[in-house]
Amino acid sequence: MFTGIVEELGTIAEVTDQGDAIRLTVAADTVLEGTVLGDSISVNGCCLTVSDIGGGRWTADLMQETLDKTSLRGAVPGDRVNLERAVTVDKRLGGHIVQGHVDGVGEVISRSPSEHWDVVEISLPAHLARYVVDKGSITVDGVSLTVVEAREASFTASLIPETLARTTLGSRRVGDLVNLEADVIAKHVEKLLGAYAPATAAAPTTANDEEE
Repeated sequence: MFTGIVEELGTIAEVTDQGDAIRLTVAADTVLEGTVLGDSISVNGCCLTVSDIGGGRWTADLMQETLDKTSLRGAVPGDRVNLERAVTVDKRLGGHIVQGHVDGVGEVISRSPSEHWDVVEISLPAHLARYVVDKGSITVDGVSLTVVEAREASFTASLIPETLARTTLGSRRVGDLVNLEADVIAKHVEKLLGAYAPATAAAPTTANDEEE
């Protein structure tokens, strides 16, 4: 589990194509502290397992499912990525509960800079729209953000100077793809309430139906 508070910006050092998978090697500093094989690190909001580590780099294997469902399919050496180690029980939950399980990919639609912050609009896949509400939480490329306005097919968020300086969202441009993860609590509530929703009444049988 993560919190959506990025610890550092890493750099993709190598991308090895394995056909239906890739090996991704990332150069980093902070997230390597105390990290061992098998640990989890969030890369642009995608939970990856450390399979190799050393020399200021760590490597993870990305299966086809990850490539199909996240923007990491387009990763190339030199790309900057948001990194966060899995949260420990003695740490403050500064953002919100983030699983690192990407729900969909959005696109930066617009960006409106101001003196102290930027407002960005990001497209929202139809199957995620019901989980996004005004002032609710959403994860964008591993960054915990508060939704300013939830729209039918998009949402807006304000990026404060800290976010602009310490994450890739400071350099995302219109047309760039970003990984999205909806609030897991909203998804659980929806499923629980579904058990109490009235069942759809069966259509009445007509005389013609009986004859058939």
